[in-house]
Amino acid sequence: MAFELPDLPYAHDALASKGMSKETLEYHHDLHHKAYVDNGNKLIAGTEWDGKSMEEIIKGTYDPKAVAQNGIFNNISQLWNHNQFWEMMGPGDNKMPGELEARIVDAFGSVDKFKEDFSAAGAGQFGSGWAWLVVDTDGTLKVTKTENGVNPVCFDQTALLGCDVWEHSYYIDFRNKRPAYLANFLDNLVNWENVAERLSNA
Repeated sequence: MAFELPDLPYAHDALASKGMSKETLEYHHDLHHKAYVDNGNKLIAGTEWDGKSMEEIIKGTYDPKAVAQNGIFNNISQLWNHNQFWEMMGPGDNKMPGELEARIVDAFGSVDKFKEDFSAAGAGQFGSGWAWLVVDTDGTLKVTKTENGVNPVCFDQTALLGCDVWEHSYYIDFRNKRPAYLANFLDNLVNWENVAERLSNA
């Protein structure tokens, strides 16, 4: 069964007042995300991966020793990444639930220190990639960064929050100011209720 492009969980202009424009979402979701869906479906058609879940394909095609991952991995992992990304943002007041805040403070010392670490990971990722807050395999919360489409699924981690730092995710609104994009993401765009739900399900 072919993968499909999920609808955004909000209108294209719902995040505009929070720093992510309608134009960005039209390009990022409707064009970039759709391309991962279309290309991924073409590449897996008739292969051993046809009919498998995204997670199974990601784990099965990821090569930790490879300089560049293969096309199936790149497209399916980016499809998975973006499916999560849209849900991790929202137009609401985005207040952090108390239980999540307590876990973050316990892991990082303070919410501000977590944001500092997360922003540093995203800003320090050379080239394209992602910054993540994950539940690691030992149950602890950690900030990580990954290149290109690599994601926490590859390492058996649970993704709680991810921020796309490919240029197409921020260039329309922030030009080359990736740190400003990351700060705005953390302060205005994150749907902390979604992050808390992911933590409770981890």
